[in-house]
Amino acid sequence: MKPSEPTFQPADRIASFKPYFFAALTQKINTLKAKNVDVIRIDMGSPDLPPAEFIVDALEKSARRKDTHGYSPNGGTPAFRQAIADYYLNRFDVSLDPKTETLALLGSKEGLFNLSQVILNPGDISIVPDPGYPVYSASGLIAGGEIHYVPLLKENGFLPDLDSIPADILDRAKILWLNYPNNPTGAIAPFAFLEKAIHFGHQHHILIAHDAPYADVCFDGYRAPSILQVPGAREVCIEFNSLSKAYNMAGWRLGMAVGNPQVLGYLSTYKSQVDTSVFQPIMDAGIAALTGDQGWLEGRNQIYQKRRDIVVAGLKEAGFAVDVPPAAIYVWAHLPEGYPDSMAYCDRLLNETGVSMTPGRVYGNFGEGYIRISLGTATERIQQAMDRLVDWMHQ
Repeated sequence: MKPSEPTFQPADRIASFKPYFFAALTQKINTLKAKNVDVIRIDMGSPDLPPAEFIVDALEKSARRKDTHGYSPNGGTPAFRQAIADYYLNRFDVSLDPKTETLALLGSKEGLFNLSQVILNPGDISIVPDPGYPVYSASGLIAGGEIHYVPLLKENGFLPDLDSIPADILDRAKILWLNYPNNPTGAIAPFAFLEKAIHFGHQHHILIAHDAPYADVCFDGYRAPSILQVPGAREVCIEFNSLSKAYNMAGWRLGMAVGNPQVLGYLSTYKSQVDTSVFQPIMDAGIAALTGDQGWLEGRNQIYQKRRDIVVAGLKEAGFAVDVPPAAIYVWAHLPEGYPDSMAYCDRLLNETGVSMTPGRVYGNFGEGYIRISLGTATERIQQAMDRLVDWMHQ
């Protein structure tokens, strides 16, 4: 008799996790494409536009050198860390010590995940916005922590009500996650709210983790601040940033963490055990991006703004309730009356029209009833998607 094949079970800490939503969605879309369905993807937040040519040139120049192909320093080359500090000084008037208050990341997502691993012990609480980027909660659960969700409601400008968090939660909380300009809502945080958040961190001895990858994707004259502009911020705060959305470098995997030097030290130690380093030519291109001519970003943002306006107009014509987002690359809209299930709505829309958008439920319970549209698709394709949506809703 042939012996049975060995079987393996996942660790308890990941057993309840499902595949990442966009991975499963991509599989479904590939199946439709194999049937010659013309699918328009306005779901994933991945820029379709390339970086500025001088950034690509810097990558090529560095990659052609013979001395840039070995391991680079785990926390980033001194030159790249200096470029981070220069960017923060020029963009936000925030002075950083490049040696202790900056850290290079393999894209900001790994930094977000790793922060929970270095701060949370089993049973500690992470305060997470709902709706919000799923990594905030997933990283906390994998670290053995517990999640306390705070709703982001339209009537509050999609800002968390920090005063509503119970005292017993505050006693056990170690991290408060914030993200402005916000994914998925496109909301922005007034500077007064950032000041309140820093005061909250000092008052309750909670680390404020601010995820700010959309700070340079702003419209209508708005310029997003850094939370580190708040006096006393670096004592209780770490800010994550990324070149993915700001400089159209999503696939390059280059990000940064800045702020509290003690926490950055923990992250650096952890990273030395779990990854090696960013490829130096990518960091050299990052230096060019952060310290080079920033003027091209205005033209890029005008393209996004045009797309935003097309989406908002189309959604309103289709019967959605939608506000005009002043930043980020998303439009967040409430489904028309009679469509309570965002998952079912988006699935049917994809099957019947070939338009793929993201159900709000992906981002949490308070995302139900909403959909998110990404602006990272060619303008003409976004217009086609809106035309299909309007026709479908008016059938």
